[in-house]
Formats: sequence, C-alpha cells, structure tokens
Amino acid sequence: MTVIVMTRLPCAGRNKTRLIPALGAEGAAEFHDRLARHAIGRASSFVLSTPGARLLVRLEGGTPIEGKIWLGDNRVDCREQGTGDLGERMELAANEAFSEGAKRVVIIGTDCPSIDEGVLSKAFTALEKSDLVFGPALDGGYYLLGLAKPVSAIFKNIPWGGDEVLEKSLLAARDEGLPTALLNSLPDVDTPEDLPAGHAALGTGSSVSVIIPTLNEEAIIEKLLESIRESSPHEIIVADGGSTDRTMEIAKASGARVIAASRGRASQMNLAASAATGEFLLFLHADTFPPEHFPVIIAGTLNRPSTAAGAFRFNLDGDLAASALIEFLVQVRCFFQNTPYGDQGIFIRRHLFRHLGGYPEMPVLEDIHFIRHLKKIGRVRTARESALTSPRRWQHGGVVRTFIRHQLMLAAYYLKIPPRHIARMRI
Repeated sequence: MTVIVMTRLPCAGRNKTRLIPALGAEGAAEFHDRLARHAIGRASSFVLSTPGARLLVRLEGGTPIEGKIWLGDNRVDCREQGTGDLGERMELAANEAFSEGAKRVVIIGTDCPSIDEGVLSKAFTALEKSDLVFGPALDGGYYLLGLAKPVSAIFKNIPWGGDEVLEKSLLAARDEGLPTALLNSLPDVDTPEDLPAGHAALGTGSSVSVIIPTLNEEAIIEKLLESIRESSPHEIIVADGGSTDRTMEIAKASGARVIAASRGRASQMNLAASAATGEFLLFLHADTFPPEHFPVIIAGTLNRPSTAAGAFRFNLDGDLAASALIEFLVQVRCFFQNTPYGDQGIFIRRHLFRHLGGYPEMPVLEDIHFIRHLKKIGRVRTARESALTSPRRWQHGGVVRTFIRHQLMLAAYYLKIPPRHIARMRI
C-alpha cells in the first residue's frame, strides 16, 4: 500500500493565495508550510506503523532535490507532480504507484489538518471491499482519494477548484460501475474564515504530553515543572513509583497530573503514556530540563519523513570538571550510533508508541532497548537544541567510576546478560 501526499514547495505569493488578504504572502506561505509538514508527518507516522506501506511525496513548484532539502530528509521518495491539471497529476501519481507494485493507493493533499493515522487506516480498510474511497471535504471537494486499481474516468472533466468536485467524481464512478465508499466529512483550510479551525487542528496535532517518572524527587520536581510550564505543553503527567517524600504533593500543587504506579521507570512511563492525550509524548527524567519552546522543536523533528522518534542534545548542568568531555562523548555516540539515552529526553508520536507496545518492562536500560527497536522501523533524530541534565549521578559515583560502570552495563546488555543481573551494577 502506498500513501501519496500532493503538495507544493513553499514560496511567498504562490501558496494558499486565498489566505494572502488575511496573512500576507509570507504568512500564507508559512501557513502552507505548517500544513504540509503536518500532513507529511501524519502520513509518515502511518507508514512507519504499517508493515509494507510506503510514502511518496509529489511536489509542485520545485525539484525533488529541493523537496528533500525542504523536508530535511534526503531519503524521502520525492518526485515532481508533472504537468496538466490536478486530475492529470493525480492520475499520473497513482498509475506510477500501481506500476511499482502498490495494491492500494491513497492520495491526500495538505489542506486538511484533521487527517490522521486513523483516517488513513480507515481508507485502506475500505479499499478491501471498494474500488474507490473518497474523503469528502466540507467545501464540496475531497481531502482523500483511495484507489484499489488504476482508474481514469474520475480524473476527467472535473471542475477542479469548484464546489462540485466530489459530486462530479461520484457520478463518474457510478457511470463506470465502480464500488465506492465515503469517509467522514472534514474541513479544508482554504479561506480566511477557515483559519480559526485550521489553527485549532494544527494545535491539537502538535500537542505534547510530558511524562516524568519519579521516585523521591522533592528536591528538584518543583523547579522542573515550573520550567516545563513556561513552554505551555498540552499536559504534564508525573508517574510516581512510590515516593516516601513530598514528590507527589509538590507535583499536584504545581499543576501536574499525578499517577501512582508500580516502581520501575518503564512501567511508570507506560502507565502515564496510556493516559496521555497529546499527539506527541516527551519522556523526561526528573533531573532533565528540556529546552525552551520544546513543543515546537518536537513537532519540527517528528514531522520530518521517516522519523520514528527524537531526543535533545545532551548538556550537563553545573560545573562538573569533566562535563565537556562527557558531553562530547555523548555527541559522538549519537552521531555514529544514532542512539540517544533517556537523559536526553526521548520523544515520539503517541500513535507509534502505542503501536509498538511502549517501553519493554525491564529493570534497567529500557531506553536503549526501545531506541534499538525504533531504529529498525525509522530514523531516530537528535535535535540541535539541548536538554540540561543534572550531574548528580556523576558527582555521586565519581566520573571515572560512573563511566566504567556504564560501559560494563552496556557490554553486559549487548552480551545478552539478563537485565535483572545488569540492574545490580547500577549506582
């Protein structure tokens, strides 16, 4: 199965022209950029969680190389839309996908920010019994077209851009005797009147649930929660593993949602994730402070094609003597091994996290195991911005001793020594 996203390279004066009176030429292009990245991110998320699926981006107004640069992924399959009207370009895209082995094809644009993984899943399911699937837009067009085989008639003699697109397309399908299914109607964003709903949908689609597993963190939790709130995430969930100090009391007073969980970082994070409602999940250690405006950073990272998860760069707080060396070694590891750890703040789409079943229930190194699994299905990206982590474990155990112990634990993990034995090596 193939998902095709039809879009344009952002360019002032050429994107969302009906929004220019309200947003200006630059503003309209920037809004188109947000819509396009959002749609491609949703499509990519669906593909990553669907075995055998692939993503194609069909670009107008730019070359495939320009498209790859724009999207920040040189491995994305980006092609020019070709010439002709919208129908001719969609037919070309669909026929190419079928000729390359696709059994079912779904085409979407980028004007409907309400499209999500669930909508795409319903479209492909409907194609198991129908030749065509349409997602009706409220303006008389359609936001999605699904095909179970090459079809030509629905692309001919259609008044593209008008309010009869769906009606004429359905008539063409009926005349050809093609079984057709309809999805729920959704709004497009085309005119200034559509902007409030469009902004709301984009906001919902980029919301972040911050999840913090805690155990006796009263000394730092208030400062952490205050820092997080400054960036206005969707919600903050503290999953406490049985603190005997004032951690839960302080967290509640600071406005966080507090959940009592069985002890164990993996089980605590999984329980919180099951209750989260944000589009993205950010898992933070209680002594790790995310960068300013982290929800924007997370959305920008996870909306890049083929991205399974991300993390921030690693920086140590305070004046630990060896902090520069430790930070350098972490950067080298992330560059060459593409394996960030939990103290960098790991973020992922809620849809994909639940599809994968969450963190493995391990007493230690659950983050490494999880990231290794993610790397098999997509890219794990490290953002340029840094999270600030307390050096307390290095101070407590000593830099050299802590480093050696970490390496021994990693060696034991790769040698497949049971995690319960590795856990005894922790500081």
